[in-house]
Amino acid sequence: MQCFKFIKVMMFLFNLIIFLCGAALLAVGIWVSVDGTSFLKIFGPLSSSAMQFVNVGYFLIAAGAVLFVLGFLGCYGAHSESKCALMMFFVILLILFIAELAAAVVALVYTTMAEQFLTLLVVPAIKKDYGSQTEFTQVWNSTMDGLKCCGFNNYTDFNGSHFVEENKVFPSYCCGKPSNSTEGPCTEEKARETHVQLAAMIVSMYLYCNLK
Repeated sequence: MQCFKFIKVMMFLFNLIIFLCGAALLAVGIWVSVDGTSFLKIFGPLSSSAMQFVNVGYFLIAAGAVLFVLGFLGCYGAHSESKCALMMFFVILLILFIAELAAAVVALVYTTMAEQFLTLLVVPAIKKDYGSQTEFTQVWNSTMDGLKCCGFNNYTDFNGSHFVEENKVFPSYCCGKPSNSTEGPCTEEKARETHVQLAAMIVSMYLYCNLK
């Protein structure tokens, strides 16, 4: 019973905060949509960034309205123990969750498509131009040095490339070494070992961070 009362009070307070935030967003959204001029005058030197804020006035109204209704239903349902209000609160949250999940799936699909598209463009360019065109080579050297990576995917991007065919070695970055390193040449075997070691380090750290 005590647990029920505690959860009830916490839900009321939590949704009260949501209700107040929604009311504030709704008020600001209506203000900047109806009277954006006075809003800009008040902010003065921040007028340029404020203008961008005015442009999303309707978005603020929509977001504020959703939070306002959601907070009200949560507060009312928790205070009066109304099953109808609590069910509506649950349904709205469920709709928002489904929308967020759908947006995440769409973003993942388009991200994967973009990555595949870039792979089709970049990898052939690496094979053809790396080591033969100075500017292209310098850009990739800076990129690999800054990101501590090798090619676009991994060292296999350089298989059959102009650079490997001519020099019989891989870029030193593929072995985790800077271009001015005095260590031995970066062979395919060394590049493969470095790649596996990095993958093992990432996996082990991931498991460590997620262990209870």
